[in-house]
Amino acid sequence: MNTAIDNLLGILDLEPLERNLFRGRSPQVGWQRVFGGQVIGQALVAASRTVVEDRHVHSLHGYFLRPGDPEVPIIYEVDRIRDGGSFTTRRVVAIQHGEAIFSMSASFQLREDGLEHQSAMPDVPSPDDLPSEQELKDRFLSMAPENIRKYWERERPIEMRPVDMTHYFSNKPLPPQQYVWVRATGPLPDDERIHHCVLAYASDMTLLDTSLFPHGTSVFNPKIQAASLDHAMWFHRPFRADDWLLYATDSTSSSGSRGMNRGSLFTREGVLIASTAQEGLIRLRKEG
Repeated sequence: MNTAIDNLLGILDLEPLERNLFRGRSPQVGWQRVFGGQVIGQALVAASRTVVEDRHVHSLHGYFLRPGDPEVPIIYEVDRIRDGGSFTTRRVVAIQHGEAIFSMSASFQLREDGLEHQSAMPDVPSPDDLPSEQELKDRFLSMAPENIRKYWERERPIEMRPVDMTHYFSNKPLPPQQYVWVRATGPLPDDERIHHCVLAYASDMTLLDTSLFPHGTSVFNPKIQAASLDHAMWFHRPFRADDWLLYATDSTSSSGSRGMNRGSLFTREGVLIASTAQEGLIRLRKEG
């Protein structure tokens, strides 16, 4: 039994309170605020629970409004905006302490055949040719700063295998792009909606950090105040979140204490299954 993935599935299994109303909880792991990917995943669960099973999410657009408090439950209120002939639209608001902390619109579609094309997957090493997380921990963690070491030592439901580790151990400015293989650390149920929600959870990882590559720093730097401001995701084709997916991200701009980032997710076979976009806060903290 994999405790981390079981905990994630439990966190995504929202408690129904009333029609269109659900309650979610946060893992008690000592975080000061709720992880953004958790709120995205739970909001997508809430929306999906109000949609007929033959319609699958194809896009979501969310805004982070306030930091989430991990000590108290999150209430998710779903607005059934439209049930059309082919598309279904939902709006979800996540509430804590009587105030909205996150809002999201999601669209679901009845599957259709049509024209197809996609971007090519970058030419990078396969996950089997890269060190596992445990090998990375054994090889590099003793040399890493304490905050990075604590991050990698924590048991997590998503395994990551970065193609290049330079960013984690160097202050050298790098091109604003990164490639990380990701997958759930245990098998998931054969429910396509679960895979959508787990990938939504994982999609908030590493994305914002890409905008800091050209500046030789990272979200682990205590001089950087980093937070997701919004998050968009498009699901293109079926996939499994418990098999390796390449998360290829780049940053097109940073200005005004914000960084703009884009991501593409590919299967091992090079099939583009999802795209992401996010703007995040990357503010330099003032001395004192």
